Amino acid sequence: MAKQAITLKIAGKSYPFQIESGKEEMYRLAEREVNQYLALIKQQNIRNWTDQDYLSMAALKFAIANVGMRQSRELDNEDLRRLEAVGAEIDAYLNDPTR
Repeated sequence: MAKQAITLKIAGKSYPFQIESGKEEMYRLAEREVNQYLALIKQQNIRNWTDQDYLSMAALKFAIANVGMRQSRELDNEDLRRLEAVGAEIDAYLNDPTR
């Protein structure tokens, strides 16, 4: 797939990226979300915190959300496996020639 150059600004610093064409919107939304969350936690004005501390908390927030989504997918996959097993049992019952 073709690549395109974009620059994202996170916490006031610009970062150049080469991304797949068609994914710019996703990157821009992620940039906006990180900066919005960073601004929100910076409003708390925690004494003796540096920009690195605020960025670390923003990274932790997104990592927690990512882990939560993965765990919910795993639960969904387990539910799907159970449904498939029930479906197989029903199919076996309905197709049982001795019934």
